[in-house]
Amino acid sequence: MTRFAGGPAESPGFLLWHATLRWQREMTATLAPLGLTHVQFVLLACTWWLESHGGAPHQVDVAAQAGTDPKMTSDVIARLEAKGLVRREASASDARAKVVTVTDAGATLARQAIAAVEATDAAFFAGVDTGSLAALARYGER
Repeated sequence: MTRFAGGPAESPGFLLWHATLRWQREMTATLAPLGLTHVQFVLLACTWWLESHGGAPHQVDVAAQAGTDPKMTSDVIARLEAKGLVRREASASDARAKVVTVTDAGATLARQAIAAVEATDAAFFAGVDTGSLAALARYGER
């Protein structure tokens, strides 16, 4: 049973699920030629952003900015490091913490990927009114 006369196709959650799946497919297609997964892109871009606006962040700061699990963030940052896109070093203030810096290659790729992702987002969300985008922002804050 559902409260929607037309079935699940009228459920906001179901509609959001389908829109999210389509958006994820578009992100995957956009980032594949750059050799990045979506989560790699997010963590590289967040690291680049944080470093550009206040110095090299700790890995936990990158996770907080991205809204990702710290352990998963550590694993993905290790993959980015293996690709030569970031470097990790022990923090001077806490030996357990890692400071992450973006390499020159990582910064170049981050800028390329951000431009590609923003173009894909612009096309994907072109028909969405600003009120709906504002609602998405509010729900993302929770």
